Amino acid sequence: MHIRNRVVGTADRPRVCVFRSNSHIYVQIIDDDSGHTLVAESSLKLEAPKKSAEKAPEAVEAKDEGKKKGKKKSGKKAKAPAGVKTLQAQEVGRAVAEVAKDKGITKVRFDRGGFLYHGRVAALAQAMRDGGLEF
Repeated sequence: MHIRNRVVGTADRPRVCVFRSNSHIYVQIIDDDSGHTLVAESSLKLEAPKKSAEKAPEAVEAKDEGKKKGKKKSGKKAKAPAGVKTLQAQEVGRAVAEVAKDKGITKVRFDRGGFLYHGRVAALAQAMRDGGLEF
């Protein structure tokens, strides 16, 4: 609420609203005066392989070695390769910028939604800037 009291989207400069979950990132461009969402994109729409199919080679080798030596399972899941979510955020940022430019939106206000401007949120914002949006 602290951020929403200060960042308001208008018809001239709509608000870019970001939501970051553990596995996906969602972006909307909203005109708060009329209460309409102008553009909506998310990493759900990306044609990226699932995390389980993207296991890091080191994790697979370590898992195989553990079986050979008779070690107990640690119960931990194999992590996705470093940076996969950040790359997804960049792709979403490019897609949002492209759709926004098609709809004639060039200037926006960035609402990070309480998330720190770091990592995936910063990568998303930079990709939108590179795509031609000003904020």
